[in-house]
Amino acid sequence: MPSTPERPRRIRVDPKGPLLVEGPVEVITDDGTLVVSRRFAVAVCTCRRSRAYPWCDTSHRRHEKPRGQRSPSPATDNEETPVPKEGE
Repeated sequence: MPSTPERPRRIRVDPKGPLLVEGPVEVITDDGTLVVSRRFAVAVCTCRRSRAYPWCDTSHRRHEKPRGQRSPSPATDNEETPVPKEGE
């Protein structure tokens, strides 16, 4: 056991991108595989589009909607439709 306490690992969350983690890190994937990075910082994929999963390869950038494309309307384009509460 080290004589000096190790400082906590820092993780930065980006809602439109990966988790940025101070390294080195070990990641256990959903199938139980252990992957290791000895880098000082790593980007962990959260969109699951990365060809280097679990590491981010910026694939999330290529899947953004083109400018001018309309957003889905809540009642017509989504698979789920809100159900009114009783009495409404």
